[in-house]
Amino acid sequence: MQYNVEYTDTFGGEANYSWVRRATFEAPDTASQLMLVRRAKKALGLTNLNGETTYHGDFIEFRPYKTCSVVFITWDM
Repeated sequence: MQYNVEYTDTFGGEANYSWVRRATFEAPDTASQLMLVRRAKKALGLTNLNGETTYHGDFIEFRPYKTCSVVFITWDM
């Protein structure tokens, strides 16, 4: 299955999109949330960042600690 990733800045805690980096990656249908976040971080070159992950049903949100940024992971149908 193919996944899309968007990495952007935040303003007031909300996604701002004054800049954005996009990437795609593949993972099995049975991939865990942890695997998806790790692959998304690798696709964006953010492997050294830790943060908080939230599952919203149709996408996964990853917020790196001590940065004003957010990563959205969605699956491509």
